[in-house]
Amino acid sequence: MPRAPAEPRPSILLIDDSVVDLHRLIAMMSARKMRLHVAHDGREGYHKALVLQPRLILLDMVMPVMDGFATLRNLKADATTRHIPVIFLSASNDVSTRVEALSLGAVDYIGKPFSEQEVIARVGVHLKLSLQPQQAAAAPEPSPAPRATTDDARIVDIVVGHVRDHLDDVPPPADLARLAGTNETRLNRAFKTRLGMAVIGWVREERLLRARLLLSTTATPIATIGQHLGYASAAAFSRAFSERFGCSPRTFRNDPGAQPGAARAPAR
Repeated sequence: MPRAPAEPRPSILLIDDSVVDLHRLIAMMSARKMRLHVAHDGREGYHKALVLQPRLILLDMVMPVMDGFATLRNLKADATTRHIPVIFLSASNDVSTRVEALSLGAVDYIGKPFSEQEVIARVGVHLKLSLQPQQAAAAPEPSPAPRATTDDARIVDIVVGHVRDHLDDVPPPADLARLAGTNETRLNRAFKTRLGMAVIGWVREERLLRARLLLSTTATPIATIGQHLGYASAAAFSRAFSERFGCSPRTFRNDPGAQPGAARAPAR
């Protein structure tokens, strides 16, 4: 009997400067197969949200560099992050603080010290709610297309959605195929038919296109972009970017309007 495709683990960004609270959150969420990323201040958290596009953010109130309110304002002002639900997790429990947090766009507010049961329950609710727009947008419509084409589209949509949520740690093609309920040969055939390249080539291109977008539209450090797009080192990121676009990430950021003639077409 074929193995059921693995359920993608939800990606959650924890933004908190308390080591004790982070250790508790990591322990309770890792035990429930949640995929976690950590930032220790608001500015770092904002930049990581831009790159990682998590399903949910847990945000502390009082932090160095950029506090929770400023971080939330930045997240909601940016078109690439405003859709991400944010839950405040703070020791500031007065009504006026809660009201301000919710008025700025937070979806929920949990007071510290927090209970594990409350955190897990509220996180679970908002993870489910965050899926509803995607499920509605993905609702199938009647189509006269042949079944093979429909199956190819389904396979590609599943893998594309998963990869875009996990660009820092993309599974190998065999695991991606299992995720879509197929095999690696069929997966590559579907990608070549619909996107014009094998899955590895598409992943490489998707990472570099995301990098180019982040370099031109955000102040996220170049090393952070490379790290959170899955490159083993800053040198590997710079090399891959230069081979694809004909200039280094730093040169491109300084002049994003340049269109270098040496850019190499993506591998097929």
